[in-house]
Formats: sequence, structure tokens, C-alpha cells
Amino acid sequence: MRGDSNRLGALLKQYFGFTTFRPLQEEIICDVLAGKDVFAVLPTGGGKSLCFQLPALARPGLAVVVSPLIALMKDQVDALQAAGVAATFLNSSLAPGDSRPRLCGLHNGEYRLLYVAPERLMLAGFLEDLRRWNVSLFAIDEAHCISEWGHDFRPEYRQLATLRGLFPDIPMMALTATATERVRRDIVGQLHLRSPACYIASFNRPNLTYRISAKTGAYQQVLEFLHARPRESGIIYCQARKTAESLADKLNDDGIRAAPYHAGMETADRTRNQEAFLRDEVRVVCATIAFGMGINKPNVRFVIHYDLPKNIESYYQETGRAGRDGLPSECLLLFSPGDRIKYSRFIDEKPDPKEREIARAQLEQIVHYAECSSCRRAFLLRYFGEEFEVSAFNGTGPAEAGTPNCRACDNCLAPRETWDGTVAAQKFLSCVYRVREQSGFGVGIQHVVEVLSGADTEKIRKWSHTTLSTYGIGQEHDRAEWAAIGRELVRLGYLHQNADKFNIVELTDAGRAVLKSRQKISLTRPVTAPEPAKHRVGDIASDDALFERLRLLRKALADERGVPPYIVFSDVALRQMARFYPQTEAAFSRISGVGEKKLREFGEVFMAEITAHLQSNPRQIFADDSFSEPMLRVYRAAAQNRPPR
Repeated sequence: MRGDSNRLGALLKQYFGFTTFRPLQEEIICDVLAGKDVFAVLPTGGGKSLCFQLPALARPGLAVVVSPLIALMKDQVDALQAAGVAATFLNSSLAPGDSRPRLCGLHNGEYRLLYVAPERLMLAGFLEDLRRWNVSLFAIDEAHCISEWGHDFRPEYRQLATLRGLFPDIPMMALTATATERVRRDIVGQLHLRSPACYIASFNRPNLTYRISAKTGAYQQVLEFLHARPRESGIIYCQARKTAESLADKLNDDGIRAAPYHAGMETADRTRNQEAFLRDEVRVVCATIAFGMGINKPNVRFVIHYDLPKNIESYYQETGRAGRDGLPSECLLLFSPGDRIKYSRFIDEKPDPKEREIARAQLEQIVHYAECSSCRRAFLLRYFGEEFEVSAFNGTGPAEAGTPNCRACDNCLAPRETWDGTVAAQKFLSCVYRVREQSGFGVGIQHVVEVLSGADTEKIRKWSHTTLSTYGIGQEHDRAEWAAIGRELVRLGYLHQNADKFNIVELTDAGRAVLKSRQKISLTRPVTAPEPAKHRVGDIASDDALFERLRLLRKALADERGVPPYIVFSDVALRQMARFYPQTEAAFSRISGVGEKKLREFGEVFMAEITAHLQSNPRQIFADDSFSEPMLRVYRAAAQNRPPR
């Protein structure tokens, strides 16, 4: 064993330049070299790749790495070749002329590692080739993709279940960064791993700070965040491709180098933007979930979720792309309860009932995370079956006894205000009880909310829930507030949400005790702050003289076209022009209602009017609580075509 350790250490230094292994790496590698099947869960940045790369160098033969993404293959093969390792990949990005020499090299035994996609691997002709290539190891990377309970299930991964029967004597390893206990069992079963050695590293990333902010003007929030970190790079995850593109465009207009990345882009464009990010030529990537898996950029200092992630696993994996070098990094999620409603509608459109059930359960978990008032790190670790140990955290200062406090999440750094929610809790719990008592079945949180708020829905009429004593007794809260109260009662353990039964809520023993004893219950103010008051046109402070000039210009242009003035621009747009004085296309395009066509058609003439006004009138400075000072600086700087200070 001593000799094996020395040999592995020499290879580690020779090819990768390290003198020590990360936790669990050496044990995993030794088991692989001993011919055992291995299952390993190592967090992002925990060194998964080395666990199959080093065994490929330590013994003869070809290690076959199954990878789901082309970007992952190229990134790792480039790094290996730079380190002097004979590695290659085969995927759909290669032209026939590029594939042929690689296949020839494989037939001649020139490579130690081959990266391949699962659909390519399972082709009959390719499997026959593998039999002649002296395969020494199958490594299934991102193994959670094989589980329908995983966050990134890929049907093509299910074909890998036949590998064990085709290659019974070749050791197999499965690796992932995110897997609950249920997903772990599914992976082991699907791949038919034989008595695998299982390694589960800690999910704690002590260098990451987790924050949730109410989404109250997402672009402004992102802009202020980025201006406070002028030399740092990061990833902004968006739910929709269109959002990723428009966000990148706006950031570029505001002087921040940004690029979009999503599956709908041309491959060449995606590759170019990814390379620019990796080379620090682009500071921010605005991306859908298509970006990031296998990206090894170590100095990602922040990850922002512009929209609610679909599940905890995705959130954990995506935030894990920050701070891979171990230095302090930030994770910000912009949350609105409306995101939950939006995702629920998407889920309802899924044709497969089981898929809908899984998606609903995953959505409820990420909403609970976003709304919880306890330590976010402890919540994440508990989700993956790990209890948070304060002594193991490299934070500053001890946490209070019995209360997890990581000193590196918003809830621990600045606990939210609590309020006496006894009456609200009694009403909600009583409504759950009355529905069950009268109907003989449970319902979901949303239906309870509708009963409390006195809604007139088909289900309420069908089930005669207008006759319940709790019908309409919750007028003091709106529906969003009642829904948040219900979800907090689940988190506090007074209600149980049954994911296997359409997320119906049921009273727990603790909930029944509360109903009987009427004990005081403290609830937490929601993370979602009230939306800022909508300004009427006249409420937007602006240069009145300029507004009047622009109004007259708008009228003249509208008359020429035979359309009402608001078709040209709204009053809100004119008020913004009269407040921020845009004199460049970048600044003008930031005005409400200015699209590409209106920019082309009206931008020049309106900017000329603004310039003419400023030649004989001083620029006015406005103080208004609805616009933060950083945002005002951005607008003013854009208007003068200079970076904000």
C-alpha cells in the first residue's frame, strides 16, 4: 500500500502538479485500481475528475468516461492534453475528418482516456470497437442524469444499464456532485454496480455566502450588485433564453462585458462566448441551465439566480460553480412568490403524471429554501442528508448553542423580523382540519388559501366548502401572504406536505397540539419585500420644460403617421427621457418602451431634441426614493457615454 501511495503521489505531481490529494480522492482511486465498483458523491470543486484520470495513468488500457455535455469533454481533454496526458473525445461536434484520426489512434492504443456521450457509446458498432480497445474502466460522470428523481434526468443515460452485462469484468465508477439518498440508491441500481465502495463527501462549501433577496426590480438589483464588484466575474442564471439574451444586452449597454449562453444559440456562438468567459474577456455570462456543467473556471466570484431554480439540486450545483478555488464567493437568489406560480403552470403542462409529481415536490423544496428563516447552509446540508457541524465551519466566531449559525448566509448574518402569527396559524391549521373532517380527504395549500380568502372556485362549490366555518375568515391577509404562512407552518412541523399525494397538507401531532393548546406561534416576515409603489406619470420627477418639448414632438410625429401619440411613446417614456437626458443609443434604449424599431425610427430625433434643450437649459438633478443612487449614477453615466463611478 505504501508503494502504491508513493506511485500515485508521483503521478499526481507529474501530470497535475499537486503534492497532496483532496479528501477521499486517494481512497477512491485505490479502490478503482483494486478492481472494485465505486460510487462517489463529491461536491463541485471537490476533484471528481482526478478520481478516474489518475487510475487511467496508473495502469494500462483505456478509461472510458461517459459525459453528458460537449463542453465538458472539450474542457477536460484540453486540460489533460496540456498536462501531457493522451486523451481524446468523440462527439457530434467533430467533422468526419476530425473523427477518423482519433478512431485510428484508439485502434492503435494511443490514448489513455476517451470521453464520449452516452448515445454514441451505446451504438452497436461502437460497443464492438470497445471490445478491441482494452477498456480498463468505465467512469459515468454526472451520474445523477440516470435517475428520474435526479435534477437533470436524461433518458439516454438509461441505456447505460446494459453496460454491466456487456462488460462484466471491467470496473465501473459513478460520480456526481449532487444526489439525495433516493437518487443515490437509484444510480447504484440502474448501473448494476456490484457491492460498490461508496464515498459521500461533505456538501458544505464554507467559502460560499448564500443570500436571498426579494425581486423588486431585478435588473436594477443585478446592476448595483455588479457595480459594487467591478473586478469580479460570475454567472447569472436565467429561466428563459430570451431573458438571458436581453439581460446580456442591457449589461453591455451599461458598460459591463456580458455574453449570453443557452441551448438555442448556434454551437459556434455558444463556444465563442464560453471561451471568452473562460479567458476573462467577458466578465459575466447570462445563461440558462445549459451553461456550467464541467466548466472549470476557478475564479467565478459570484453566481446570481435571476429566477427561481427548479429544484435544490440544480441550485446547489449551479451555486457550486462559484469559488472553486476556495476563496470567498457569493451566491444571490432573487426570489418572488410569483416564480412559484409560473413554474406550477409549466409543471401542469407536463403530460407524464409521475414527472409532474416529481417536479411539484422539487418545486416546493426550493420555495421552502427561499422562504426559510433558519440557516440556509444547514437547510442545504440537511436536504442532502448531512447535519451541519458548526465546529467544521471555517467561519468567524462560534454559533449559539443549539442553533445552527454559519455566519455566511443572510439569515445568520441579519435574522429577519418575526411577528405574532398565533391567530393566523390557528386559522390555517383549523381550516386544514375542517376540510378533512367534512370531506374525508386532504387538499393542497392553495385550496386552503382559497377557502380562507372566501374564493368562489369550481372545487369549493363542488365540495361544499363554502359551508365550512373557516370559509372567508382570512380577509386580513391576501392570498400570497396566506400561502407563505402555510408553507412556513410546513417548515415548522405543524403541517406535513405529502409529496406522494399531490402535495396535500395534513396536520401533524405538533399541529394538533397547537390547535388544542392555542400556544403562541412566531412567524417570520417573508423575504419578499412589498413591491415598490407604482408611480403615476406625474409622480416621476423630471424636467417639466423638457417633458413639454418632447410631448409636442411626439404629437407632431404621431400626426404625421396618423396614430395616437401613445403609439409613438408613452408618457412614462417621455418622463424618463426628461429625467435621465439620454443622448446615446445605449442610454436611449434603456428608456421604458424603446425597442429596436423605435430606437431606429425615433431615437435620433428625440435625442436631438434633448441635446437642443440642454444647450439653453441646465441639467436638473432629482431626488426620488423610487430610484437608488447607484441606479441614478448608471443612468447619468450612460447618458454621457461614460462608465459609472
